[in-house]
Amino acid sequence: MEQDFTGRKVTFFSSKRRIAVAAVLLLLLFLLRPGASRLKSRIAASIGAGLARPVEIGSVHLRLLPRPGFDLENLVVYDDPAFGQEPMLRAPEVTADLRLTSLLRGRLEIARLDVNDPSLNLVHGDNGRWNLEALLERTSHVPLAPTAKTKSEARPAFPYIQVSSGRINFKIGQEKKAYALINADFALWQESENTWGIRLKAEPFRGDVNLNDTGTLRVNGTWQRAVSLRDTPMQFSVEWDRPQLGQLTKFLSGEDKGWRGGVQLDVTLTGTPTSLQVAGDASVRDFHRYDISNAQTLPLAAHCDGRYSSLDHVVHEVFCRLPVGNGQFTVKGDVGLPASHRYDLVLNAEDVPASALAALAQHAKKSLPEDLEANGEMRGNLTMRRNGPEGGAPDFSGSGEIIGLRLASLSNKAELDAASIPLRLIADGSGDRGRVGDATPSLEFGPFPLSIGRSAFPVARGWVGLSGYRIALLGEAEVGRTLRVAKLFGLPALAAAAEGQAQIDLQIAGTWHGWMEGTRAGFSNLPQPQVTGTAKLHSVRVEVRGVEDPIEISSANLQLLPDKVRVTKLTANAAHALWMGTLELPRGCGTPGACTITFDLTTSQLNLSEAAQWVSPRAQPRSWYRLSANEHTGPTFFTSLHAEGSVTANRLVLRGVAANQLSANHVSADVSLDAGKLKLSDLRGEFLGGKHRGEWRADFSVRPAVYTGSGTVTEIALRQLAGAMHDEWIAGTASGSYQMTASSAASSDFWNSAEGIVQFDVRDGMLPHLLLVDGGDPLKVERLQGRAHLQDGKIEIKEARLDSPSGKFQVSGAASLTRELDLKFTTRPDATAGAKTYAVGGTLAEPHVTQVSTPETQAQLK
Repeated sequence: MEQDFTGRKVTFFSSKRRIAVAAVLLLLLFLLRPGASRLKSRIAASIGAGLARPVEIGSVHLRLLPRPGFDLENLVVYDDPAFGQEPMLRAPEVTADLRLTSLLRGRLEIARLDVNDPSLNLVHGDNGRWNLEALLERTSHVPLAPTAKTKSEARPAFPYIQVSSGRINFKIGQEKKAYALINADFALWQESENTWGIRLKAEPFRGDVNLNDTGTLRVNGTWQRAVSLRDTPMQFSVEWDRPQLGQLTKFLSGEDKGWRGGVQLDVTLTGTPTSLQVAGDASVRDFHRYDISNAQTLPLAAHCDGRYSSLDHVVHEVFCRLPVGNGQFTVKGDVGLPASHRYDLVLNAEDVPASALAALAQHAKKSLPEDLEANGEMRGNLTMRRNGPEGGAPDFSGSGEIIGLRLASLSNKAELDAASIPLRLIADGSGDRGRVGDATPSLEFGPFPLSIGRSAFPVARGWVGLSGYRIALLGEAEVGRTLRVAKLFGLPALAAAAEGQAQIDLQIAGTWHGWMEGTRAGFSNLPQPQVTGTAKLHSVRVEVRGVEDPIEISSANLQLLPDKVRVTKLTANAAHALWMGTLELPRGCGTPGACTITFDLTTSQLNLSEAAQWVSPRAQPRSWYRLSANEHTGPTFFTSLHAEGSVTANRLVLRGVAANQLSANHVSADVSLDAGKLKLSDLRGEFLGGKHRGEWRADFSVRPAVYTGSGTVTEIALRQLAGAMHDEWIAGTASGSYQMTASSAASSDFWNSAEGIVQFDVRDGMLPHLLLVDGGDPLKVERLQGRAHLQDGKIEIKEARLDSPSGKFQVSGAASLTRELDLKFTTRPDATAGAKTYAVGGTLAEPHVTQVSTPETQAQLK
């Protein structure tokens, strides 16, 4: 050794000697490759001693490059038997890097542990402790140097532990929960002499449901050395970044509740477990129901503070604030952990604007108007208390008021005013709730008058609870305004212009349950509210699309049942006739055309041509200034309706026969209407003193309407037919059958467009105006039978036979619907005379008869 001028020894060569020794040692290890399996038991014992847990290692491999260390396979750390028999940690691969400075001191010291694809079980035992508590307390008692120590010293340094792609499971006692953290990246280190640090990034997971967007959970924190875990100072920040709201509800409850939005949750924890200050911020961006698309986004945000104590597992001094417009919701008090059933909270609503509540409703309930406007404010308080599961039933109390509520929608031409709505919390279901045996708390509102008309003010009251809601309306109401106001709340209402009065006794009820049943996409259409009760209509006028005049209801009793609407004691004017009877309309169809309406209607008199014109009116001429307008012409009410039932008319008036009027009495038919196609089956009636039975069809879905019919008549009195035509041109009785089609836009065109075949059989009759021989008697008819064709406004007879005291005739020719005749009567030839032919022209009132010479007659005269 050399010395400097002060006498100190120079250590330069000593340092070089150490480096040389280390290099030679590393070279020998690389060349000789000593078996690491002899170290497996020593390493397992060392790790087990540090963790105070049994440790098992499958195999150990020594690694020299790029850094000396060990590669461990199938590492298993067993748990304390008090927490179960399942291992606490399983890791297929663990890499341990050795600290180089420890090698120079002749010992093995781990600088870094890399654990790949491990599975960690966190167990909350029956003793109320976690299986990691003892390990954390043990670590705090062991004198270790910081992970990033810079000086070489005798104390071992705490290694830097890095976990990649891990899975963290949770167990309560012996039960493994479905909840876990997957793809977990975890780091643990000792930051300073008395401080440890932790960092975690993972994805929340639930094994019993299918999840795909639960966001990312991040945890960063430090804690300091202490005698016990409950006295350990700590500072943590927890961030749950952007889980999708529907997936979050599915993660927590097992069901996707149908809500959408991006969630952000940030929590900070500062202090010791016995007095831990908690601060949290929660927000939801673009909150909405899954089937609602709204151009205006709805952000929700709240901030909470509190102090948690591990001594009683209660968060004390809770204060949460949710700003809403110019007002806010606040929550104050104490609350225990979810399983403790302990809470003492006060919820306050301070000047919460109704507009904000309406905006929330528009994003949460379908069918609300997009232009819904709301004015008013809500104030109130709610107190909730319970002292654990053995502390008796929960205690709820509270009251409030909605002041100056006004709802309006310009598109629906609807508005609703309520000066003041009282609110009251009922804890045990003893209020007016319409259900028996329901002890859950509910919020009652009302009674209060609803201003939904100029003179009608029905009274409303109801309740909202954890299971559902119910609203009652009682009093006189204007029908039109009531239907329009129903659309303000998204209630199903008749899409027709109706005006009039009604005495209503209605209940509107709904439930919050059953959201996940019976839908193709896995979500439900959140249950529509159900309206039941009664309504007595009087002086109601209903505009129906596609008909000539409105329906005027003088009176009717409506009974709204869960599955149908029953209308009794109906008196209404429609199709220029007064109707009485009953109707039944199925509910839950969405539109009237989606289900079949049944009916039983009676009228004293019905004019057929007027009814056809009412159902299928002619298009009115359009004004010159509207010729270029692109008017929307959708399907009419009757072309989209499905109905069946029976109709009875004491008198049915027929028009269009020779421009005169016919009628039938006691007419009845089974009627079905399917998308504008009308069918009258078993059509019976008394017609011209006889009977009619047949079937008719009309297609009003096309323009012009198409009619087809067939039937039989028996024993009709032809003298009554002549009387209806104001000309006694025929007498006798007749029977027959017919088949006919017609297409016309008006009743006056019906017979001109008609085509068909008529079979007739006339007996014991007379044609008073027809005299075949001058000065003779009118032609008598013993029997006239044959077949005629109706076409182009003419009745053409081809095969007819007339038996008369004057002889037997073959009848042929045509008669127009304007009563013009072109007929021939031909007798049969006999031994003394040939066949005689009489040509009949003129009109039905004044026929002209001319005898026509035939070749047979001329030959006989010669």
